[in-house]
Amino acid sequence: MSTQHPSVVHRTLQADGVAVVRIDRPEARNALNAAVRQQLAEHFRALADDGQVRAIVLTGGEECFVAGADIREFAQASPIEMYRRHTELLWEAIGRCPKPVIAAVNGFALGGGCELAMHCDIIVAGESARFGQPEVKLGLMPGAGGTQRLIRAVGKFQAMRLALTGCLVKAPEALAMGMVSEVVGDAQTLPRALALAAEIAALPPLAVAQIKEVMLAGADLPLDSALALERKAFQLLFDSRDQKEGAAAFLEKRQASFQGE
Repeated sequence: MSTQHPSVVHRTLQADGVAVVRIDRPEARNALNAAVRQQLAEHFRALADDGQVRAIVLTGGEECFVAGADIREFAQASPIEMYRRHTELLWEAIGRCPKPVIAAVNGFALGGGCELAMHCDIIVAGESARFGQPEVKLGLMPGAGGTQRLIRAVGKFQAMRLALTGCLVKAPEALAMGMVSEVVGDAQTLPRALALAAEIAALPPLAVAQIKEVMLAGADLPLDSALALERKAFQLLFDSRDQKEGAAAFLEKRQASFQGE
């Protein structure tokens, strides 16, 4: 944990291999300041290296996921100051985490909060969730993937509308445009995310890790190269004990026991 700041990000590990990372800065609607970013990165680096962790759920509060970046930290900053912060290294710890990451989003996910959700692999949104990239209203633009991840997720015309107007999108509309995975009642957001994570955690972790790696790595490759990457990963998994166990269990009509080997 960061020694310079009080703990504003907490993690727990459940018996089923699901880790829960919670941002806890309610007085600022979980705004991303230096401490939150640093602690998120430290938690995700630790979880990436923890063999007991099979899946991760990232959440904020019941009322707010992350309302955005902490504007007080950059209102008067110079370009060189912003460069020297190298926040991309902190975001990278989340975006490159090899474990599946599920965002449980209630309330606002705006600016950096929307970008944080888009660093995850699955987004479960409560009915009250609101997504947006309102940076343009501050004379800025998204700076942590809010233009690039968004356009890859929802296409040019919806991404342009969000980024150019700074409008907020309600959860059902976000679902319709492919911005989130599921919409549930607010009280079910975290339970549903935990259930999805537990479902994934019970599956063969080597296969899960290869699926995530190949999907993300292949998305920006030419199709032929991406398909070659997929084939090689597919072939590699035939060297795992879990693949043999999964096939045997299917043929023997019994429950498989996956060991991650």
